[in-house]
Amino acid sequence: MNFNDLFKSSFLENITSFSALDMVIAMGLAFVLGLFIFFVYKKTYTGVMYSSGFGVSLLGLTLVTTLIILAVTSNIILSLGMVGALSIVRFRTAIKEPLDIVFLFWSIAAGIVLGAGLLPLAMLGSLFIGVILVVFVNKKSVDSPYILIVESESSQPENDILNIIKAGVKRYSLKSKTISDSGMEFTLEVRLTGNSTRFMGEIKAISQVKSTALVSYNGDYMS
Repeated sequence: MNFNDLFKSSFLENITSFSALDMVIAMGLAFVLGLFIFFVYKKTYTGVMYSSGFGVSLLGLTLVTTLIILAVTSNIILSLGMVGALSIVRFRTAIKEPLDIVFLFWSIAAGIVLGAGLLPLAMLGSLFIGVILVVFVNKKSVDSPYILIVESESSQPENDILNIIKAGVKRYSLKSKTISDSGMEFTLEVRLTGNSTRFMGEIKAISQVKSTALVSYNGDYMS
């Protein structure tokens, strides 16, 4: 085999050198891994609005990447052309959750490893990544921070409100305070004692308090 033979390409030769069994095995395992990645994404999602379309995209991305790598590894000319074609692709979709980037790279990496024929690495590596994500993402903090917003008609009940908060939460810190002609509004970061929000009812019972709101950092709202 000389240098010219390395870059010699024939349509019929490519057909005869193609292995249908390899494709079926690789694409079947890619489908299984894609479903596993989809399941882990659904299990670990912590955002405000879950998107099933993004989960299906992870499955499709694993399959497409595997197919591309299968083609690239069988032909040098095709691999050079594929690199040039993919270099002009631009993705404009905004990634809202930082963890979504991990799943995108995971799907691409799984497809690359599967297409390269490293089946044990793809399966065991994906299993390890999935377990790590499920354990750490779903681990609930016992000291989760919340933002408490209190609005009252005047600043007179401020001491009473702070005393109720001090007795009802583990700890708190004042973030902002606004006093205007229409009343007073202040924002505090609080750490709940367990999941108890009884102090909000006690604050609301004060006559001059107009509204209270408790918001977690992941967007959950409670009034």
